[in-house]
Amino acid sequence: MKTKALRPSAAPIALAATLLAAFLVLFSPLSASAHDALVSSSPAADESVDTVPEELTLTFSAKLIDGEGATEVVVTAPDGTSVTEGAATVEGAIVTQPLQGSGPAGEYHVIWKVVSSDGHPTSGEYSFMVTVGDGSATAEPTAAPTSAAPTTEQTTEPEATSTPTPVPDDADTGSAWVWVLAIIAVLVVAGVVIWIVASRRRGGAPTDSDTPSER
Repeated sequence: MKTKALRPSAAPIALAATLLAAFLVLFSPLSASAHDALVSSSPAADESVDTVPEELTLTFSAKLIDGEGATEVVVTAPDGTSVTEGAATVEGAIVTQPLQGSGPAGEYHVIWKVVSSDGHPTSGEYSFMVTVGDGSATAEPTAAPTSAAPTTEQTTEPEATSTPTPVPDDADTGSAWVWVLAIIAVLVVAGVVIWIVASRRRGGAPTDSDTPSER
């Protein structure tokens, strides 16, 4: 008499594995890219203003985490001197840095560092132009800022103590690790599914048995 063991369908297991893999691949990277971004500034990047403003503002995409040393902004003049005055203040997603309100014409460099709402530090930099200035620069006042050759003082790097060290943004690194873990998870799930299906097929193969002899 031939008997055939019943085996459940592997379709539900395969479907569950596919859904798990899709969740890991599609949704896990979102947590690694949650760093807040700079959405606007005043003065803006590459903007031209007549004179150095009394303050510089930075607006981010979400409320920042404030604390001692968490927020730093440094604005340097064309001659490398800092025009920041006092510490920056944080109100929600807006950072305000008071400036001296005076300085020569030329390119001003801004370096900022904040702590995102996800707890990770992030930093960046940009420049804006001052077209008139207060006339205290050693450069000729009639020379166009973009055509004047930089002097030795202008090309000198500012001292390390006056400029916050930009913190590398680890969003790309975290995202790469999430992708690696997601791929490993997919491979593990796929291996388990293949093993279960193969085991059930071996266990569910039809078997032949002799008809019981009559007494």
